[in-house]
Amino acid sequence: MNKLQLRRYAKLLAKTGINVKKGQWVVVQAELDQPEFVEMVVEELYRAGAGKVTVDWSHQPLVATHYKYQKQDSLESFAKWEIEKLEYRKEQLPAMLYLESADPDGLKGVDQEKFTAVRMSRSKVIKPIRDQMENKYQWCIAAVPSKAWAKKVFPDLMVNTAVEKLWDAILTASRADGADPVKDWHRHNDELAEKCDYLDRLKLVSLEYRSKNGTDFKVGLIDGSRFCGGGEETLSGAYFNPNIPSEEIFISPKAGDAEGIVYSTKPLSYQGELIEDFSVRFEGGKVVEVKAKKNQALLEKMISMDDGAKMLGECALIAYDSPINNTGVLFYNTLFDENASCHLALGRGFNECVKGFEDMTKEQLKEKGINDSTIHVDFMIGSDDLDIVGVTKNGERVQIFKNGNWAF
Repeated sequence: MNKLQLRRYAKLLAKTGINVKKGQWVVVQAELDQPEFVEMVVEELYRAGAGKVTVDWSHQPLVATHYKYQKQDSLESFAKWEIEKLEYRKEQLPAMLYLESADPDGLKGVDQEKFTAVRMSRSKVIKPIRDQMENKYQWCIAAVPSKAWAKKVFPDLMVNTAVEKLWDAILTASRADGADPVKDWHRHNDELAEKCDYLDRLKLVSLEYRSKNGTDFKVGLIDGSRFCGGGEETLSGAYFNPNIPSEEIFISPKAGDAEGIVYSTKPLSYQGELIEDFSVRFEGGKVVEVKAKKNQALLEKMISMDDGAKMLGECALIAYDSPINNTGVLFYNTLFDENASCHLALGRGFNECVKGFEDMTKEQLKEKGINDSTIHVDFMIGSDDLDIVGVTKNGERVQIFKNGNWAF
């Protein structure tokens, strides 16, 4: 892989992804797959002004080993220092850079009953702390290839060739393959903002989805909500890009206002396993039935995590003719596949999708219709024939998507 281009990618994550401020503490979370690139990112973070950079390493095979041998109560428990670490980060609010590279099937064979129970138990401690940090710090999720992930995407290639091929796909999808990715992202963010402004001016109250695969679905929107996309701002005004890549315009719909059925168009990697060829049916705003050709039991566990897991937290609009979809690569990774076409998300909604959210309590936002949950799981429903119609306050029907792409 061209080291100059990797350097440009590292610079993009530091300056545009989290947009590090002078003297700021940055925490990088990464697997053991690309240590040389992590070194490069750390150097670019310092060059961009970071005062301290901490790297938290993880290794997916070790997670599988822990779940194989540790007892459930041991996995659920928190040492005193773990709580203190979470509380310290809540107070200090470091910028967070997450570098994904996990094998989409890397936890296959792990006891999912145990995994889900541990996750639910630990979330009782972690979620309240994270809720207090929401919208107060910069963060960015990006990706680097691992051997296992690369072989999943390109099974017919030799390992090293597959890794190089996945690097190429990641950089292309992330708009990081040009001479000046930072400049390219400024332009991209401006284009996304224009689409958000147009949709907000329509004052939509609902969205209707239809495609030939059987998707026939309607979802209500929150009064006073807004569309978001690309860069965001913390409550203190720090601009950052939470996802690289990102092609989506998204909104949090009204919890409990959804009817119909949607069919997935790409596999979903959840808790280290793939769920494939599935459908989700809503009645009265909640999921009442799921079907999947592969891993239906895991899908059923996902929507049973808590009450909010059965309701929607996001509707995201992405053109089927997107740079990511046009690579022709199925990434088996939600960060990329969700940005290849339209998707929905079950679980937690986004406070920032409500105008004036910064002056509202959590309870007030919930009353407005923002869903709350321990999960936020995106699944793809976009296709080349997906039509989306928006209904305005005065009953006007506006074509938002036609044959999978923007209609304006």
